[in-house]
Amino acid sequence: MTLMTRRSLISGLALSAGAMLTGCDRLAKNESFRDVLFSAENVHRWTQRALTDRNALAQEFSPDQMSPYFRPNGTRNPGTAQYATISANNFADWRLKITGLVNRPLSFSLPQIHSLPHRDQITRHDCVEGWSAIGKWRGVPLRTILNAADLKTNAKYLVFHCADTNGGARPYYESIDLIDAFHPQTILAYALNDKPLMVANGAPLRLRVERHLGYKHAKYLMGIEAVDSLKSIHGGKGGYWEDVAGYEWYAGI
Repeated sequence: MTLMTRRSLISGLALSAGAMLTGCDRLAKNESFRDVLFSAENVHRWTQRALTDRNALAQEFSPDQMSPYFRPNGTRNPGTAQYATISANNFADWRLKITGLVNRPLSFSLPQIHSLPHRDQITRHDCVEGWSAIGKWRGVPLRTILNAADLKTNAKYLVFHCADTNGGARPYYESIDLIDAFHPQTILAYALNDKPLMVANGAPLRLRVERHLGYKHAKYLMGIEAVDSLKSIHGGKGGYWEDVAGYEWYAGI
């Protein structure tokens, strides 16, 4: 019996893709289709999902394995007048708005978020800069929010709009597809290590999408928008770092 290695699986996927192109002349002549089919990003995404169950969990750790200090990633304070105002009164006037391709647009206050069923998970944050930290997160499963909003059938992605504007140059945002959105470990976190999120860690609410690198874990959430395409959102590549620095949109680990 021949064992299938990761390399042989990738080769098999490429061969299958080539056979599909050969068998369909119309698609084979479509340059855009070929670019999407053979892009490294999509091979990365397809390969990971072929190797693992779509709901496979990221590793979770025990309390004694938690890092003594959880280093903040990215911006430590949005520094905008709007954020200064909403943080000054402990986010009493903050609202998370759910918009876009939903049948029920929603708006949540922080106490309402806290009142929803939550999940605790101790996971490792892997930063693209090369450092890692293990922390305990508490938050509402994103799928709870999405089920309440009732996504329309043409929704394909979720865009996370943030309070951070990177000095006014352009707003910070991120996006994921619905497979990651409904993953059981994808949560909207409001506590780290049993304490409310500090500003440096993304208060009042941040995304935790545990099977991705840290830059996908959007902080300072202000709104979630369901869309059918990312092309018209800011730079069109699905996220701030994707737009300005060429990071891959799919950052699965």
